[in-house]
Amino acid sequence: MKTTIDELLAFAAVVDTGSITAAAEQLKLTVSAASRTLGRLEEKLQTTLLRRTTRRLELTEEGAAFLEHARAILAMVDEAEEQIAARRLRPVGRLRVDAATPFMLHVIVPLLEGFRASYPEVELELNSNEGIIDLIEKRTDVAFRIGQLKDSTLHARPIGTSRIRILASPGYLKRHGTPTKPAQLAQHALLGFTQPESLNDWPLRDDDGSVLHIKPTIASSSGETLRSLALNGQGIACLSDFMTRDDRQDGRLVQLFAKQTLDVRQSINAVYYRNTALASRITCFVEYVVKVLGQKPFES
Repeated sequence: MKTTIDELLAFAAVVDTGSITAAAEQLKLTVSAASRTLGRLEEKLQTTLLRRTTRRLELTEEGAAFLEHARAILAMVDEAEEQIAARRLRPVGRLRVDAATPFMLHVIVPLLEGFRASYPEVELELNSNEGIIDLIEKRTDVAFRIGQLKDSTLHARPIGTSRIRILASPGYLKRHGTPTKPAQLAQHALLGFTQPESLNDWPLRDDDGSVLHIKPTIASSSGETLRSLALNGQGIACLSDFMTRDDRQDGRLVQLFAKQTLDVRQSINAVYYRNTALASRITCFVEYVVKVLGQKPFES
């Protein structure tokens, strides 16, 4: 490889600052050294990357194309260095974590004791939002998202998947009977979500073979509220394994339509923007979550 990291850094700095003088100051080089580095890069590539005018520097078409690759290479080098640093440096400082209330209560909170024992210098700030938040606006370092991801600008680390099941309390079933066919759900109180509407698609086939879509008798924006309603015998709910595992194991909630239920799983991802100062804290926290959840699956 002919091109060096220093040359890529100089090129990116000139573009970012708008001038060779400002780039030299940023890189702690002399102006002549920065200019020579840029010239050397253009000579190696045998093309003009920046067009110099009397007032400013402008990227050529070739320069714009090369800049995209240069930034990607520099990002990978930074990430590699951060990962090595994270192995030898103990992460410190504040880490802001966001998750929907059920995931925060049933997954994140139970593992915090072990995490804090391993990383006592990380200060945790926990926030719960039921919807999708803007990480920058909410000053959030890492968020756990359930379901399909839409924001391609975020880094995503798969955490696992969680199956959804149709559940009711023994008390509710004793009072109202146990439905054995999906069509019989119309005679029961159904607990569903206010939004998104897709969460009211239950993993069953209706009479025409399509996925069953229910109209809630009681609706809520919070899965934790629906869980509480189900536990209190207020109706039948469709909830994720990560929040009902203990309820099912202890008999507080009973699965309905076990043989008819489709194997539908929600993907769970940790998402974050790339940030050098916080990368080690994010990495250690996400890796810890992955490790613990691997030892105790949601379905058990």
